[in-house]
Amino acid sequence: MSPNLGALAPASPSGPSLARQAPIGIFDSGLGGLSVLRAVHAMLPAESIVYAADSRYAPYGARDADFIADRTLAICSWLVAQGAKALVVACNTATAESIALVREKLSVPLVGVEPGIKPAVQQSKSRVVGVLATQVTLASARFQALLERHGGDCRFLCQPGHGLVEAIERCDVGSPDLHARLQGYLAPMLEAGADTLVLGCTHYPFLDAAIRDIVGERMTLIDTSVAIARQLERVLGQNDLLAAPDASLSIPRFCSTADGAHLRQMALTLLHIDAPVERVDIPSRRTATAPQAA
Repeated sequence: MSPNLGALAPASPSGPSLARQAPIGIFDSGLGGLSVLRAVHAMLPAESIVYAADSRYAPYGARDADFIADRTLAICSWLVAQGAKALVVACNTATAESIALVREKLSVPLVGVEPGIKPAVQQSKSRVVGVLATQVTLASARFQALLERHGGDCRFLCQPGHGLVEAIERCDVGSPDLHARLQGYLAPMLEAGADTLVLGCTHYPFLDAAIRDIVGERMTLIDTSVAIARQLERVLGQNDLLAAPDASLSIPRFCSTADGAHLRQMALTLLHIDAPVERVDIPSRRTATAPQAA
């Protein structure tokens, strides 16, 4: 993938043209949002991007709801301060726990993510669907509402992906230990007749090859990153914020609350973008006085 993304605009655009050239802010607890960045880049190549990874506190799936909401609001507010014209909360866990709060507090257009229950129901022929997501996402009211609204006559086998985000954050997408863990999660789904697997965390598309090694063509994998990019395009268009096609070109701006080494490695390995990662300090109510891990 060629890193042809628009250059960053001033933090406070003073007119419609500058507003359109301002960056999109993409936020994830760690590296998973790179799968969304990849889809946004492919669909909206003229847009500039600021990507913020809260890797110091990842994974969010093991955090309490208040912590997740606190960090999500703090980082989204920081992205707005960097001049973001729109935000993508590219984390299922953060969306499930925090999207309503962020919409209430911030005025910029906002796109969240959610597991692809609706497309899974549309594609499943066996009417048995596997869902791989974090424990927080699976337990959230937002996820339960998705099942009630779109679940239809399907049977859902919901599996918390314990350890998967941590592996990806270490840039492990294919070790024997990872394969064994995935085998334990996916084998019962296959035995129960599942023909569709919802990847309910933006980290999980980076496990596509490892999952395919186990399930072959017996399951259709549902990755919603393309749908997120389409929704972002619609939202930008509705708000007259789409970048001009002849925008000056630049690589994304990558920021991390940790040292950024894994973020840079994953961007290079999976997106073919070699860019520096800025280490940023984004304090919040729950972390302002907490010891900061290196």
